[in-house]
Amino acid sequence: MIPIKNKKKSLQVTVDEMRNFAFNYVEKFAPSKQQLKTYLLKKYLKSKITSVKKSNIADLIDIVAEDLEKSKFINDKFYSESKAKSLIQRGSSINKIRNYLISKGVGEKYIKNTIEKIQTNNEDQDFFSAIKICKKKRIGPSRDEANRPLFYKKDIGVLARAGFDFEVSRRIMDLDKDEYIKIINLLWFFCYFFQDNIEFYFWYNF
Repeated sequence: MIPIKNKKKSLQVTVDEMRNFAFNYVEKFAPSKQQLKTYLLKKYLKSKITSVKKSNIADLIDIVAEDLEKSKFINDKFYSESKAKSLIQRGSSINKIRNYLISKGVGEKYIKNTIEKIQTNNEDQDFFSAIKICKKKRIGPSRDEANRPLFYKKDIGVLARAGFDFEVSRRIMDLDKDEYIKIINLLWFFCYFFQDNIEFYFWYNF
């Protein structure tokens, strides 16, 4: 048991107490393991505690995080797949999904498995995600035909900044208007009639 004192109150930093803080955070935010550890570290260090070494707090955090991981309260595999699902629904590229998961401290093994699952279920996922971005931002084939050549380079840049490679961006930008509308309608049909199929909706939602 490690005592912590500050101007407002005295706390006994124990594994059980820290676990309670962790449970509350997990319940609200369903974080990755690294997000949980970062939250707990900030929570205990922002009190400007001088009586406890940072390494001692970090050790307690590791114990709590490992314990919650073993008991499945935090699960980076589930976190990786659920976040990928959410990002795909927003039209995120695979590169953007990968970078997001890296930024949240998800292990390379889980990121790799998640990306492989996306590509196995739909090897052209980036194409359909880019279609959604065009629809949402009204760029590329969503523009009036007369304006498409004027904004071609700008719209390519928008897709590039969203993480889509040049080949995918070029395919989208060169789509015939009728073909683009056909794809939009087809995707809408799939999402409407197959929305109860979780696996289908996961990878094809636009």
